[in-house]
Amino acid sequence: MKKKIWFSVLILVIVIGGLYSLVKFNPPEIGTLASSEDKKSVVVGIGNKGFLEVKNLDVSVNNNEKPSKLKVQKSDAVQGFIITDDFENQESEKYGFKNIGDIVLKKGTAPSSYFNKLDDGTATKDDEIYGVSVIHHEAIFKVDIRYSYLGISFNETVFFN
Repeated sequence: MKKKIWFSVLILVIVIGGLYSLVKFNPPEIGTLASSEDKKSVVVGIGNKGFLEVKNLDVSVNNNEKPSKLKVQKSDAVQGFIITDDFENQESEKYGFKNIGDIVLKKGTAPSSYFNKLDDGTATKDDEIYGVSVIHHEAIFKVDIRYSYLGISFNETVFFN
């Protein structure tokens, strides 16, 4: 009887460890990094290569500061992203800016997959891409993106030189 219990515990530990490893090593991806000349407006392309949607994004800049303005662009792989200092102008409207709390990163939207499609010439307007657009009152040198995926917290940091 003790052997069955230990065997069951061992199997449970292996399954939980395997799932944790799968999630930890397949986090959402960072793709495009672009900025305005003065670095006060940046775009960080993000996507989800996992098997479930990603929610609960949180973003800070530089030394853990709250950005002046923050939106997520939901665009398509053909159109791409826009770097802007005004989310409300007519040009920006085409890029599907959403509040960060209203966006869910759908599975299968990893930047590496749409870069491959762009290279192959198979990208279409149906290929959704997401970009975190940040505007700040001073130059941005670092963007921290935090999110939760299957109950595990992740933090991705990108630097702008």
